[in-house]
Amino acid sequence: MRKINIFDTTLRDGEQSAGVNLNFSEKMEIALQLERLGVDIIEAGFPAASKGDFNSVKEIAQKIKNSSVTGLARCIKSDMDAAWEALKEGEEPRIHIFLATSPIHREYKLKLSKEQVIEQAVQSVKYAASRFPIVQWSAEDASRTELDFLAQVVEEVIKAGARIVNIPDTVGYGTPLEYGNIFRYLIENVPSIDKVNLSAHCHDDLGMAIANSLAAVEAGARQVEGTINGIGERAGNAALEEFSVALHTRADYYNANTRLKLNEIKRTSDMVSKLTGITVPANKAVVGRNAFAHESGIHQDGVLKEKTTYEIISPDLVGIASNAMVLGKHSGRHAFKSRLEELNLTVSEEDMNHLFTLFKELADKKKEMTDEDLAALVLEEKLSKDDRFFDLISMQITYGTNQVPTATVSLRDCDNEMIQEAATGAGSIEALYNTLERCIGGKVNLLDYRIQSVGAGRDALAQVYVKLRYQDVETSGRGLAQDVLEASARAYLNAVNRVIFVGGKDQVLQPSR
Repeated sequence: MRKINIFDTTLRDGEQSAGVNLNFSEKMEIALQLERLGVDIIEAGFPAASKGDFNSVKEIAQKIKNSSVTGLARCIKSDMDAAWEALKEGEEPRIHIFLATSPIHREYKLKLSKEQVIEQAVQSVKYAASRFPIVQWSAEDASRTELDFLAQVVEEVIKAGARIVNIPDTVGYGTPLEYGNIFRYLIENVPSIDKVNLSAHCHDDLGMAIANSLAAVEAGARQVEGTINGIGERAGNAALEEFSVALHTRADYYNANTRLKLNEIKRTSDMVSKLTGITVPANKAVVGRNAFAHESGIHQDGVLKEKTTYEIISPDLVGIASNAMVLGKHSGRHAFKSRLEELNLTVSEEDMNHLFTLFKELADKKKEMTDEDLAALVLEEKLSKDDRFFDLISMQITYGTNQVPTATVSLRDCDNEMIQEAATGAGSIEALYNTLERCIGGKVNLLDYRIQSVGAGRDALAQVYVKLRYQDVETSGRGLAQDVLEASARAYLNAVNRVIFVGGKDQVLQPSR
């Protein structure tokens, strides 16, 4: 079978999804999980975009050992220099540079002729190759580029030192037949094509990203790019979990596979969903909660008699365990620690003591703690402690059908001073958020509010996601608690704390006391 390399761009293209705002700790957790999943290449970010992106890429490159880490750069010397400084200490430094090639981009964006595009591409690849052992070059908007010109520029960048050539369907315009034919044309018409791997990068604007990616593999591509859960710009990218399972399930047809550990898919999907705040639709292929549910009587009868009648993917293939260990209030520290290790949730000994205390407190309120609860608890605690400038100490909400909802909140700020405020609102959440706004000082505009349960049952944990604007910065936050109002308060403060953390402690406005 042909080996297809998986290039994951969740931390770069995925983070460009509207409303997604990952901090360093969250990016590192995702990178470590992608490494466990078996991703070949992790695109950790765009080093030249910001100091934060640069530092994240650098730390991830130093930490990850079993996947190659890369960063994006324009065909600009300063971008490539930043990428080298961020990636040079990685296990296998590589750079991903891009330049648009389509007529519409040449005319309106670049304002360059065909000859100038080729010249800039060649010079950039040569410069990158003088430092990086592996250079990937992308023809932005390749699917709308004239085939003869695309073949010409691809030949020239190969001669200049490119090792991988990416043919993106940047705006999701191509159809499977058209996109596959681009790869066939290049294989037949580029003399040096045997010196590189061709890569597919598909967007889902017309819902064809997976079909196009598979068409590219059929036509000879040896690398496929995408994101977990298909997140990304506009309608997103090809969903890597869908692509890899399709390749596995139809190995008889594609005669190709990946090195992904498919039983890590669900855990990776859940982590990305939780940290980005982008909920996985119930009917989403492979990882949606209904992906293995059968409601129709005919389907149920068939599955009970023989699973393969209606189930072409087994839940355990992608890591959905039917016999997950359940912990409760009587479980000991050893059982707790062992289960975290089995779930690949790495925590320090200091954090372990704190987490076990939290676990016992929560287990006293909940009948049982599932793997999903444990993962949510650990991630929430590990990732929220880095940027706490306001801590929630206590809150009380008064609500009744014939009275005005009122909230009273006590916070502790970064100087260890107590802040107490009260306010009213049309509903409990509005009263709570009006009070928090008075506590932190400055105007806060709530742009989005979403709530979902972690697991099932009346005692399920509540996960709240918010998007808001504070100090002219749009950010997002999340909160986890058994009570929906407490989770709402924690999500609000998490978002505000992120803004302060990035801007520095001095940017905290003085609240009205």
